[in-house]
Amino acid sequence: MTKILCRSCNKKLKNVFLDLGKCPPSNSLIRNEKEKKKEKKFQLLTYVCNNCWLVQTKDVVSKKIFFNNHYPYFSSTSSSWLNHAKDYVTKICSKLKLDKKSFVIELASNDGYLLQYFKKKKIPCMGIEPSKNTANVAKKKGIKTLDKFFSYDLAKKIKHKPDLIIGNNVYAHVPNLNDFTKGIKTLLKKGGTITLEFPHLLNLIKYSQFDTIYHEHFSYFSLLTVKNIFKKNKLKIFFVEKLNTHGGSLRVYGCHDDDLRTENKTVKNLIKQELLFGLNKMNTFKKFNLNVLRIKKEIKNFILQAAKNKKVVHAYGAAAKGSTVLNYVNLTEKDINFVYDAAKSKINKMMPGSHIKILSPEEIRIRKPDYIVILPWNIKNEIIKNFKFIKKWQGKFVTFIPKIKVHR
Repeated sequence: MTKILCRSCNKKLKNVFLDLGKCPPSNSLIRNEKEKKKEKKFQLLTYVCNNCWLVQTKDVVSKKIFFNNHYPYFSSTSSSWLNHAKDYVTKICSKLKLDKKSFVIELASNDGYLLQYFKKKKIPCMGIEPSKNTANVAKKKGIKTLDKFFSYDLAKKIKHKPDLIIGNNVYAHVPNLNDFTKGIKTLLKKGGTITLEFPHLLNLIKYSQFDTIYHEHFSYFSLLTVKNIFKKNKLKIFFVEKLNTHGGSLRVYGCHDDDLRTENKTVKNLIKQELLFGLNKMNTFKKFNLNVLRIKKEIKNFILQAAKNKKVVHAYGAAAKGSTVLNYVNLTEKDINFVYDAAKSKINKMMPGSHIKILSPEEIRIRKPDYIVILPWNIKNEIIKNFKFIKKWQGKFVTFIPKIKVHR
């Protein structure tokens, strides 16, 4: 049997965190019957390292399968995410006193959802984005974008060192964490700042957010693990904030290890919380398994009961987390007839694995489902507000995580 090594500390991995069975890549939407027949599934198995406590997937798929010219996720689709980006830009510009002489680089800049706000302030910026289709949208907005994967080798070639490096929800997508972090160290200007945002492992476990686990996410982080990775690569975290995004995220502020900025009490306090919660105890990770099995049973019961009562169930949001749930619970178009999504790039395609057809939200008024399951529960308030008209025919919204909830 091949030894599986931790992508952070290189120790042998022995402890399974969660086994979600075989699933297709969660963002690989099916475009036609030919692709449906050729669809491949890969083991979705996560481990926890009992040395550095990093939760991570077993490597089974190349990152190039995920981030290609057909990548369906465009950050600008969500208005709440755009507001989050705009607020961040306002805050960070004030905090770091960024101006026309400054330079900002975002890693995994997608369609320019965030850098557009720096551009409006006339602050020089550049994006690095491996998916050509999203990168092209950013370029059309006038945002300079390198359509490449970020790495240490790429960092060495970039001569203009940034005052600020941003990485929003990219760290989890990185197979080689130390190479990527070494790249950040190399790229960052002396006295410069890094901000990284990522879903917090503590919330993933506490609220049973198993659907945030999919092949594109190679790692799942606590502050404890990120601090260790930074330290190994001669960087340090001096401040951390809790965010409401993606079911509870962290935004860490980092700099070179010889920077005069010292570790703020926010870092010490949050690590203390993580240790009290048990993110360095194997029993905490084992309990998570039991909660996930409970949710799976609840979802199956809900679908069976709806069918028994002749209720029509559809879903909203052809999101990656939705693919994880649908495949893990073995739901198909017989259980959930359609999924609605506002992204034009997804409409008339099929969800991977479950093969549920994706329709435009305009179809909701025509089809009048009894239940709409919100798959991207992290933006449920936005969705409920936008489609509250389903109440006209007594339609109801449902969320599955952390437990079944019918929103009346």
